[in-house]
Amino acid sequence: MGGGAVARELGDFGEFVDAQLPGLLRYGYALTGNPHDGADLVQTVLEKIGSRWNSISRKTDDPVAYVRRSMANAHISRWRKRRREQLVAELPENRDTYQHPDPFEHEPLWQALRELPPRQRAVIVLRYYEGLSEAEIAHSLGVSPGTVKSQASKAITSLRKKLAGAAKEGGQP
Repeated sequence: MGGGAVARELGDFGEFVDAQLPGLLRYGYALTGNPHDGADLVQTVLEKIGSRWNSISRKTDDPVAYVRRSMANAHISRWRKRRREQLVAELPENRDTYQHPDPFEHEPLWQALRELPPRQRAVIVLRYYEGLSEAEIAHSLGVSPGTVKSQASKAITSLRKKLAGAAKEGGQP
């Protein structure tokens, strides 16, 4: 590949990132429940995709869906790895030094959303936050439309139960 082709490929990827970054950051935030983890997820996936951009842009008709699917898969993989981590009895000192408060931390809907399994959370975020159709979500996540429907149904049922419980605890009818 000549120098001009490499520059053109990098330029195309740069244009893609410039155009899609705000939406990808929102998606990452909604998937992870934390803006910093969401940004890390976006960066990790874009780094992997950037090195293969020419091939990806040729082989896929929807690179945004490809990136979203990659983000969802990477998030699920991270989640699985963290589940296997060993918990410690005592927290390290000064753990709040580098943390910034999350403005949604105490919002019942946000808390309930964070507690959903990763695939259910991804379906809900893509449907209600990004406004994608069931077919678009299925394409983005690489699953069947039936899986999207069942995951959405399970997630909504779970969210309703959690929010009803939160309303009772808060003294609301």
